[in-house]
Amino acid sequence: MNIALLGYGRMGKTIEQIAISRGHNVVLTIDKNDVDYDITKADVAIDFSLPSAAFNNISNCLNNNVPVVSGTTGWLDNYNDALALCEEKKGAFIYASNFSLGVNIFFELNKVLAKMMSNLKQYNVTMEEIHHTKKLDAPSGTAISLAEGVIENNANYAKWQLDDSADQTIPIVAKRIEDVPGTHSVNYASEVDTINIEHVAHNRQGFALGAVIAAEWLADKTGVFTMNDVLNIS
Repeated sequence: MNIALLGYGRMGKTIEQIAISRGHNVVLTIDKNDVDYDITKADVAIDFSLPSAAFNNISNCLNNNVPVVSGTTGWLDNYNDALALCEEKKGAFIYASNFSLGVNIFFELNKVLAKMMSNLKQYNVTMEEIHHTKKLDAPSGTAISLAEGVIENNANYAKWQLDDSADQTIPIVAKRIEDVPGTHSVNYASEVDTINIEHVAHNRQGFALGAVIAAEWLADKTGVFTMNDVLNIS
C-alpha cells in the first residue's frame, strides 16, 4: 500500500518506520511548509499535521478520492465540514483523538465506569493529562474524548473545563513535562476513598501502530468511521 504522511514530525517519522516494517511504501512526506503536492500518488493518507493545516489536508484527500486517517487535534471546529465533504465525495475518513489500541480500550472502560458511578453522587470526577512540552493544544484531544465519554454516560456532568471546577463540570488538569508521550487519568474521589483508572503510554509506538492499522482497514472502504469500527468494538 502506498501511504502519504501529512505531517512529518516525530509522530510522522515513527509512523513511517512502522508502515515500512509492515510492508508498505511511504510515497509522500509532507512537512508544515509543503503546500504543492500530488496526493493521488497515495492509496491512503495519514494526517498528523498542525491544527491549522489539518482541515486543508483532509479536504485535499477527500477531493482527490484518497482515504484519509487523521490524528491531528485542535481543528475540530471544522469537523462537521469534513464529514459533509466526505459524504459529498463518497470518500473514506477516520478521525481519532488517539489511535493507540490501548487508549481506545481505555475509552470504553471509562464509559462503563461513568455509568456505574452515575448514581453515586458522593464521588466527584476529575481528570489529568500529561504530555511532552511540544504538544500545542491543551487539554489533549484524548482528555476531551474521555470527558465526553463521562458526560454521555453520567447525568451528573454537563461539560468539562480546563483547570477549573464548577457545578456539573469535569475539571481537567493539563501538564506539560519533557519527553512524556502521554498519560491520562480519570479519578472519582469521595470523602472515604478514590477510584482511579489510568493509561500510561511508554512511547509513541502505540499511537503510530494504531494509525497504520486504521489506514490498512480504511483503504478499501467508503464512509466515516471511528476506531471502534477498526477494532470491532460495539
